[in-house]
Amino acid sequence: MQSVFITGAGSGMGREGAKLFHRNGWRVGAVDRHDAGLTTLRDELGADRLWNRAVDVTDKAALDGALADFCGGNPGGGLDMMWNNAGIGESGFFEDVPYDAAMRVVEVNFKAVLTGAYGALPYLKRAPGSLMFSTSSSSATYGMPRIAVYSATKHAVKGLTEALSVEWQRHGVRVADVLPGLIDTAILTTTPNHSGDAPAAPMSAEDLRAGAPKKGMFRLMPATAVAETAWQAYHHPTRLHWYVPGSVRLIDVLKGLRPEFVRGRIRKSLPALMPEQARG
Repeated sequence: MQSVFITGAGSGMGREGAKLFHRNGWRVGAVDRHDAGLTTLRDELGADRLWNRAVDVTDKAALDGALADFCGGNPGGGLDMMWNNAGIGESGFFEDVPYDAAMRVVEVNFKAVLTGAYGALPYLKRAPGSLMFSTSSSSATYGMPRIAVYSATKHAVKGLTEALSVEWQRHGVRVADVLPGLIDTAILTTTPNHSGDAPAAPMSAEDLRAGAPKKGMFRLMPATAVAETAWQAYHHPTRLHWYVPGSVRLIDVLKGLRPEFVRGRIRKSLPALMPEQARG
């Protein structure tokens, strides 16, 4: 029986991924810092082939212990797929975001991916064709204003993915990531804004869905789209970066050719993010 271990599995993309892999007969290890989401996931899926534990992914001992306990229940102790998915956000102009809040973003979004990579590798090496998969972001195609630290951590995840995709070939372990655009998850409505020009919570889920673009690369996509991409990634032997929707890749292409052009387009497209008095 194949197995997947997913961080941030109590809600959003990780939860939908847990449901999809479970539905396809996999054994699923689901961890999240919030026990409530894991409880409802267990209520929905049942105990068969679902292992869950409340874990703070920034706690190396806790994450290592969870991986060991989950993989110990797999035949041969191997792991077919590690999905580093947990993530948080803080928004506002860089200087308005408190240092401790910014460092928490670094801890969860990048350091925990490193911890997951170190912890999962011994088990991934035991499973033929295994994959380490991480959630990056469309903000890793070009640094995004108002979420500068978040964007930087997602660039780091993307860079780590590229490096390990070469290094881990000698272990027979594949490495890939997903770069989602605007996904209908709680992070869009719960990320605090630390600048004084917008409410602390951006908008309600209903207002977000009503106001989001209906077409284009930043149209609002369901969390199931990312889960389905994770499923496809496991079954694709070579692809490195997965974009949701696929048109997000165009930013990467343009940025590689003309980063100044992309910078100008972002300033033009998002004028509310750069008020005139702040431009100097």
